[in-house]
Amino acid sequence: MIKFSVDLTNCDKEPIHIPGKIQSHGFLIAVDKTELSITYLSENTGDFLKEQAKDLLNKTLTDLSSLIKQQDVAFNIEDLLQLGIIRKSFDAISPYPIEINGKPFYLIISAAVNDWLLEFEPVTLQYDIQSMIGRSASSMLQGKTISALLSGAALEVKKLINYDRIMIYKFLDDGHGEVVAEEKEDRLEPFFGLHYPASDIPKQARELYKLNLTRLIADVNAEDSAIITFKENEPLDLTNSGLRAVSPIHIQYLKNMGVHSSFSISLISHGELWGLIACHNYSPKFIDYKAREGSKLIGQILSSALEYREEEEDAKVIEQFKDTANILTDHLTRDKYLLEAITTHKTSILDVTKAEGVAVIFENELKTLGNVPTVDEIWELTEWLKINSDESIYYTHRLPEIHSQAKKYKSTASGILSCILNKELGEMIIWFKPEMISNVNWAGNPEKPATPSENGLLNLSPRKSFETWSEVVNNTSDKWMPEEIASVLRIREIIITDINKKANEIRLLNEKLHAAYEELDTFSYTISHDLRTPLTSIKTYAELMLKNKSIDENGKKMLSRILTGADKMNFLIKEILNLARVGRSELNFEIVNMPSLLEEIKNEVWTAFKADNSEFILGQLPNLKGDKTMIAQLFTNLIGNAVKYSAKVDKPQIEVSGYIDEGEIIYAVKDNGIGIDNRYYDRVFELFKRMDNVKEIEGTGVGLAIVKRIVEKHNGRVWFESTLNIGSTFYVAFKNR
Repeated sequence: MIKFSVDLTNCDKEPIHIPGKIQSHGFLIAVDKTELSITYLSENTGDFLKEQAKDLLNKTLTDLSSLIKQQDVAFNIEDLLQLGIIRKSFDAISPYPIEINGKPFYLIISAAVNDWLLEFEPVTLQYDIQSMIGRSASSMLQGKTISALLSGAALEVKKLINYDRIMIYKFLDDGHGEVVAEEKEDRLEPFFGLHYPASDIPKQARELYKLNLTRLIADVNAEDSAIITFKENEPLDLTNSGLRAVSPIHIQYLKNMGVHSSFSISLISHGELWGLIACHNYSPKFIDYKAREGSKLIGQILSSALEYREEEEDAKVIEQFKDTANILTDHLTRDKYLLEAITTHKTSILDVTKAEGVAVIFENELKTLGNVPTVDEIWELTEWLKINSDESIYYTHRLPEIHSQAKKYKSTASGILSCILNKELGEMIIWFKPEMISNVNWAGNPEKPATPSENGLLNLSPRKSFETWSEVVNNTSDKWMPEEIASVLRIREIIITDINKKANEIRLLNEKLHAAYEELDTFSYTISHDLRTPLTSIKTYAELMLKNKSIDENGKKMLSRILTGADKMNFLIKEILNLARVGRSELNFEIVNMPSLLEEIKNEVWTAFKADNSEFILGQLPNLKGDKTMIAQLFTNLIGNAVKYSAKVDKPQIEVSGYIDEGEIIYAVKDNGIGIDNRYYDRVFELFKRMDNVKEIEGTGVGLAIVKRIVEKHNGRVWFESTLNIGSTFYVAFKNR
């Protein structure tokens, strides 16, 4: 037998599948798979087989069969083994009834690595187990909810094995367990709702619970029986053994709880260990093999029912989320704008999860629904997410523990689930769950699994005290369900598809608009150019007629009006040609000396408008990179407008200055003129649009349209600020290339 020193520092590495011992309420004999000779036996075999057992090692099965009375005297153990080997299973054979020294026993056969395990247990069951199992399963399955199902299962197991306490113990995500159902004797204190740390059931023990669906410890105070063999340093693998001895740590653990006998039934869901039916008795208690098998069947029925009920409840949630996704898809199809589609209807982006609030950041706009942090806090959180998350989906139910700034708004956002729509643009959706402050009641302090003994070493027990120890859990929200995460992934795909679809539609519209612009420019240029010839003729003949002395004064007045109209039309045609020329011309980029250019424009405009009484103020004038001709036309139009619309004030002032800001050179042209009525703000840059308060001032309504076209040609921006009768400031921004 290989010795392994066990303490709390290495209990998760304890080789519990090769303890070298069995529990002493039965005995074990191992047979070599090849030779069919006896290679191991438990030291207590002689207690059951008397004197004849001492010489069984290395003997044949015939020698063993001679000591056992079978129902069919012509059928021996070797025949049983061969039958199991042919069938590739001993399930139909075990338990096989036999008689030893006049007492009934069960023979249970299972496989080890190199040996067949023959385990012998006494028969004690005195009632009809099959009918009891049928009634128990029927009663248990009447529970319509998972909680009712678990409570019913605990009650039926208690009826079957009559243990003092039956608990259903569920493993949570981090490995620790919670008692979610309980049936007990009235004298016992309740354990329902208590939590047990993950260290109570080490990893290797959980793996064995998946292989062996029941586990009996008949008497924690009974001395185990060692396994003897002639094979040195070759421990017998007892993974599939029902008699396998128990870890000394677990035995001490049960003793500290005052438990004398325990029995567990594994609950498996989707191939994983969901939990245990943990049974405690406060006096020694052996459970007959068939009763254990009946309990295992209840566990298997409960496992299947749990899978079904959980899937049923999950399906309802999934269906709800799918309905939400379908409704939002319809909104996205009908509505022009994304934010409007997902935030303004009865069913909104908030309904995609069970969150209490949501924030949508799209096209530099923030829209929120429900219970959310402040605007500044949300913008700060988005910056943190852009830096700290590389995935399209990020979620946590412990945000304040991860991001210290979030402690300020933990009451609304201890949990977040975010999905990135466009990381470069910072476009994303964030759902928020509030803090759920709760008390977790532990069976003893989970932070103190052991106490030092007098010699300074750790006791074998995880802890001696099982008094309820309460821990306040904060900075935590409800966890995000897998269905919520799947729902967010689904809606993200729908939204991105919609964005791409609309982007393609916009691209096609832009291509059509570009073609229309080109056609319009060509048309405008052609028409305007062709109109100049007949207009020149009209003006020339009118001037000749004015020189005719035979025309009276009325005639001369009419001819003067014709000449004035011709001049206005000529000016308008010139402006339209300028506009068309901007659209047709290719840009010729160069460094434009702005101080020099603005001085030339000032002289030209001041002469044209006779603006000697206007003050021209220049600030910082950084040079621009662009098409010099177009930039000259742009500033000529802006400065000309400033002079024209401030001409009637007592001391006209026109101020031009520029500055550099985050990759842009921004120029401002400011005047103290008549200003713009806010009713016309949306029409300022439209072609041929003029305000009511400027009708008496000469103009065509083309100049600012030209300014806008030139700025767009340079991939820049143009905007204005204005107050009626106070003045206007027009801004143009160019890339600082």
